[in-house]
Amino acid sequence: MMQKTDPAAQAKRFSAAWWKEIGLLNLGTLLMAVGVYFFKFPNHFTTGGVSGISILLAPYLTGISTAMLNLILNAALLAVALLFLGRDFGLRTAYSSLVFSLLTLLFEKILPLDAPMTGQPLLELMFAVGIPAVGSAILFHVSASSGGTDIIAMLMKKFSHMNIGLALVLADLAVAVSACFVFGMETGLFSLFGLFIKSILVDEVMDNLRTYKVFQIITDDPDPICDYIMNRLHHSATVTEGKGAFSHRPHTILMTVVNRSQAIRLQMFVRSTDPHSFITITSSSEIIGKGFRGMSE
Repeated sequence: MMQKTDPAAQAKRFSAAWWKEIGLLNLGTLLMAVGVYFFKFPNHFTTGGVSGISILLAPYLTGISTAMLNLILNAALLAVALLFLGRDFGLRTAYSSLVFSLLTLLFEKILPLDAPMTGQPLLELMFAVGIPAVGSAILFHVSASSGGTDIIAMLMKKFSHMNIGLALVLADLAVAVSACFVFGMETGLFSLFGLFIKSILVDEVMDNLRTYKVFQIITDDPDPICDYIMNRLHHSATVTEGKGAFSHRPHTILMTVVNRSQAIRLQMFVRSTDPHSFITITSSSEIIGKGFRGMSE
């Protein structure tokens, strides 16, 4: 007996927001692959993760390239995760991990690199850390990751009571330190510095991606502003009544949250609709509630 397809669920799946998330998922994965293959692999920067482990092991495994080893290790981790985690394991992470590994292998076939592209290791480290950090932040933004150590974290969380965050930091640190012995002190120090910068960059990019603008609008003409927020920006607003401390005149106070591009439009609309309104705008990267993040996220 065939299952009936829910039209509402189908429409939600292929909505503009869904396509945007898929686009961001692929963009984040591509950025990670570009940064890792073109800048991390040829310089032997082992800033943690499965790609770092692949860089460390590749010199000792003749006949297997770093990109191929990266694919093998990620595929093995995916298989273990699907076996032990089942539905708890994110399909987006599985997809991103596989595509990331395949992209590095594809780059190796069509654009082989025998040495770094420049003679400036510090410049290359900036790209080796910066590009994947942006890609990783984009993936986290759409509730995904490139797998690797994130899969290990999921497995550790399921089968142990260890502090997962600390364990992963120590694991990445061990990978970076190992570069000192495998590739020399200079490469090892670059790797340690890159690991430190990567952790800061990912957090900064994540905060920027999640930043929303919180508006408090004090106005005497709330109806057109509420109508604009609901029908043009597709958000809601909280309406409260207030009174001026000096004038003792009654005013309406509107509170709403919009993204950065909508913030510009809302500000211009309010100023043109009610030039005497008073607006305060603050930034927030943690908005929890309907239309934003769920309480469980």
